[in-house]
Amino acid sequence: MNIKRIFGSLLTLLGIIGLLYAAYVFANTGGETRDMKSLAIYGILGIIFFISGISLVRNTKDES
Repeated sequence: MNIKRIFGSLLTLLGIIGLLYAAYVFANTGGETRDMKSLAIYGILGIIFFISGISLVRNTKDES
């Protein structure tokens, strides 16, 4: 397995975890007490990691 694919898979996994945690923060806080700063940080980083990981896995060619 190529090291780029492993790194892409790791980035994708971190992105999924970040997006799930952002969804958890969004669902468990309400009204005026919603922490928008942490919601934005985890959401944006999750999206960036997820998209970059998927594109790295997709664009890496297997060489045996």
